[in-house]
Amino acid sequence: MADASAAVTLREITRETVDDVLRLDVTADQAGRFVASNAKSIAQAHYHPETAWFRAIYADETLVGFVMLWDDPAHGDYELWRLMIDGRFQGMGYGKRALRLVIDYVRTRPKATVLTAGAHPGPGSPIGFYERLGFVLTGETDPEDGELKMRLEL
Repeated sequence: MADASAAVTLREITRETVDDVLRLDVTADQAGRFVASNAKSIAQAHYHPETAWFRAIYADETLVGFVMLWDDPAHGDYELWRLMIDGRFQGMGYGKRALRLVIDYVRTRPKATVLTAGAHPGPGSPIGFYERLGFVLTGETDPEDGELKMRLEL
């Protein structure tokens, strides 16, 4: 079992690990409100192989979460598409450390100057989490899903 001092890494999802990633879930009060299921995310990635970059989040050797980016170096377009930490492992700093790894990764990408993200407002929203990592609200709202748009200057 992972603890708050565990080393956080991002690893490719394999045939051997995909079922474990699909079993991860947020807390009951977050379900369906703030992040799509990992199954939906991996299905979407399948249909966007040129831009979907996704990884399992591990704390030492314990699978704790999932992250996915829109990774489009041809246009310098980078968006945090999904970030989820299983409900059993929230509040241990894994999400923050994983997102820092993602930010470091994006900084290495061609034409990367901004990382964008979106978040639904309301109780339990991740907006404050993103703001503590340097993201700022842009004042824009995604017309399709109502997410508030955020950005981090790299």
